[in-house]
Amino acid sequence: MFQSARGRKAPAQRSVRGLLDILEVLAEAGDGLALTEIAGRVKLAKSATHRLLTTLCERGLAIQDEATQHYRLTMLLAALGFRFLAETGITEICQPVLDRLAAETGELARMAIVEPPRMTWTAKAQGARSGLRYDPDMGREVILHATATGKAWLATLPEREALALVRKRGYGTPARFGPRAVRNEAELKRELAETRRRGYGVALEEGEPGTAAIACVIRASLAPNAPVVATVSIAGPVVRLTPARRGALSRAVFAAARELSSLWPIRRHLEASGRLARSA
Repeated sequence: MFQSARGRKAPAQRSVRGLLDILEVLAEAGDGLALTEIAGRVKLAKSATHRLLTTLCERGLAIQDEATQHYRLTMLLAALGFRFLAETGITEICQPVLDRLAAETGELARMAIVEPPRMTWTAKAQGARSGLRYDPDMGREVILHATATGKAWLATLPEREALALVRKRGYGTPARFGPRAVRNEAELKRELAETRRRGYGVALEEGEPGTAAIACVIRASLAPNAPVVATVSIAGPVVRLTPARRGALSRAVFAAARELSSLWPIRRHLEASGRLARSA
């Protein structure tokens, strides 16, 4: 009896999902994890987890420490990410704008890429040279409902779609987040309505205690209805980002967002290749 196509694909799909789950777990464990703990977190049998880890080690994506027997990621995955960023032109084109924004405001400037259903912190520039500084980890997924960046993007979506994105992940936040993070759908609706009215996202002691942030969306072009591709934001201590100063700095963030929209790497690459002109 022949096995169905669906039946043949199922083991391969489970293996792929297992590999991706293991990569995500190890990405949060700089010192590595034991086989048993990895298997428990990805909800696979130890034998299956060991086979997948062996594959990752053979491809150079993971390594097993001889002393502890813990598995951890190598830098190869990060290197692949950096190579991809270089090919997109994001670093080359967008970093100077972030650098200027950081210098102008004296705060941490950041950019997050929108890849529905998530956003990822991608680039940053530090404006504060001394004193209090705020510096979240790059490469992490943005917590949409509890950050200025996430709220700025969510506010551009139909409300039903925005609420569904957050509902799917849940309203929980990491332990390091602040006391004023949005905790339920009613609060989120109010925040998104205020974000639309204001024109930019704000977070006060949400992403981290004692911090504030302002964020504006970046679109694929200067057209008002162009797709949102990223956000640009500044963040710093609430003692510096007072209500009056937030209003003044929002203009600098908006100007940076507009400049990045006009320079967005995807558009630049299309123009350079002539494809944009042909498709216009």
